Amino acid sequence: MVDDDTWSGALHRLWQAASRAEEVAALADDVYAPLLATPGVHLVVGTRWDEDATLRYMRALGADGDAPVIIATARSMPGAAVREPDGEPVVTQASADELDDAAWPEAEFLRQSPGASVVACTFRLDRRGWAGLSVAVDASADTEGVARRLAQAVDVIVACHTGILQRGREARRGADDALLAEASLQMDSSLDVEDTLRRVARIAVPAVADGCLVHLLRKDGPEFVAATHVAVQQQRALEEAGRDDPWLAALLAQRDDGDQALFLTGAALDGSPFAGPGPAGGGRHPTVVSVSTLHARGRVVGSITFVYQRPEDRLPDSAFLDSLATRAALAIDNALLYELRRHAVLSLQEHLLPSRLPAVKGWDLSASYEVGDPMLDVGGDFYDAVPRPDGSIALLIGDVCGRGAEAAALTGLARHTLRTLLEEGTDPGTALSRLNRALRQEGASRFLTAVVVTMTPRTDGTVLLTTCSAGHPRPLVLRADGSIGEVVSGGLLLGILDDVSYESHEDSLAPGDTLVLFTDGLTESREADGTYFESVLPGRLSALRGSDAAHVAESLARQARTFRASGQDDIALLVARWNGVTPSDGLLPLETLLEQAALR
Repeated sequence: MVDDDTWSGALHRLWQAASRAEEVAALADDVYAPLLATPGVHLVVGTRWDEDATLRYMRALGADGDAPVIIATARSMPGAAVREPDGEPVVTQASADELDDAAWPEAEFLRQSPGASVVACTFRLDRRGWAGLSVAVDASADTEGVARRLAQAVDVIVACHTGILQRGREARRGADDALLAEASLQMDSSLDVEDTLRRVARIAVPAVADGCLVHLLRKDGPEFVAATHVAVQQQRALEEAGRDDPWLAALLAQRDDGDQALFLTGAALDGSPFAGPGPAGGGRHPTVVSVSTLHARGRVVGSITFVYQRPEDRLPDSAFLDSLATRAALAIDNALLYELRRHAVLSLQEHLLPSRLPAVKGWDLSASYEVGDPMLDVGGDFYDAVPRPDGSIALLIGDVCGRGAEAAALTGLARHTLRTLLEEGTDPGTALSRLNRALRQEGASRFLTAVVVTMTPRTDGTVLLTTCSAGHPRPLVLRADGSIGEVVSGGLLLGILDDVSYESHEDSLAPGDTLVLFTDGLTESREADGTYFESVLPGRLSALRGSDAAHVAESLARQARTFRASGQDDIALLVARWNGVTPSDGLLPLETLLEQAALR
């Protein structure tokens, strides 16, 4: 027998057990045992109902039973809707034989006690469903006292259920916050548009949904870019739907910047690729689709579509989806802006360099340019090859201090000034002096280095090199036998002093020799242990003996890029290989020969 004090203690233990339970069903033993110990009570039956009067759970335990009978298969019972409480718990007292089976599935157990009366309490658990707690009593029972205890037990059950839901929401919120933090970290770790979009899709599945589609908004409508699903076969169906399905395209086209996450299910999916048992929509649970607009910095950049085939209580809420969409949109927008800037910088960089090098008989000319700054500011490296009136060729290479718009302006000024002067036949030293004067007159706040080499073929098959340098790294010569020579040159940086003159130094090339001009981004590439590429450059260059100019330029640039663990300067290389054609072989045009004869 359970007196009031014992009953109060049972309710207290029930409350304590609820602090550890994850489901109300787990508390049944703490409810049923004290009720069965109440005088006159022979059987206790509990039920759990969905909002649409679908029986989800029934548990029955008798006073002499060793184990409860549990029925957990969903069963639709429309007649039970008459029992659904609108607000406060409803207590019913009746004979077991009077119960309507259409409304009382418990009757099959309650009638096991012949002549028993029934005391039942029907109550709302939450917005998604309600429950019932019924007991079979004999004539000796205090039905009013039993009804009071049922009401007390229901009060504790509802409070426990509310606490369980609250703890579940807090745990879910913590998991959501952790997922959002990880999503931000993953999505922000790449500035490549396609990689970022793939990361968005991978992060969401299966943590958020069973499938995910990502679209970018283009001028002509949504463009499919990424999809993933927990099942490979369904992923293929998702990809096909993302690319070609008109229903989905029309839905995405209707979304705008102010829209929150839109959930679709049931009839709302009619005509969609997610309706019915097809690969994109079938599953053990009804398919639910949500669409979130990706908007960042005041503009729509795309949309993310989630496909769910899971119980309703495992669907994310709109606030979480909106937060995830905002983070994804910012990551995608950053990648898009980075891509636009990269294209703009590369385009500007191309216009600061010659579109192609001249084709000159006897010479194999090539160049290579490697952008080293991950921030993608325009670099200040430049080069050019200029045919001159006397039949010689002038090579020039330089490097403006710093990066950005000002460096780009000086790069254009320096290259075009030197090119114009050298095309007119100005000697290298004078050309550098006049460039220095132009920089000082412009009030340039940056200095630059440059080297100019004129290459004049001789009748004996060699080439005369005339070199002038303004603080630039010395060019190297790869001799035909593999030995490495350094072209002597030196002079003050450009843009420092008003009046500067530059001396010329002469050297020569033999057939098969290769002249290599470069900027300091090549030599200052540094390995993790602090070793500079400059120290290994002679050996690397020597190993390229016999290679054409293009291979030398591309190989050195690639090796320096692989070599360096630090150093982000651009690398420019200009390579000229002499193949041994002399003026007598027709290198000089007739008008040039006549001009030289007149001068003599």
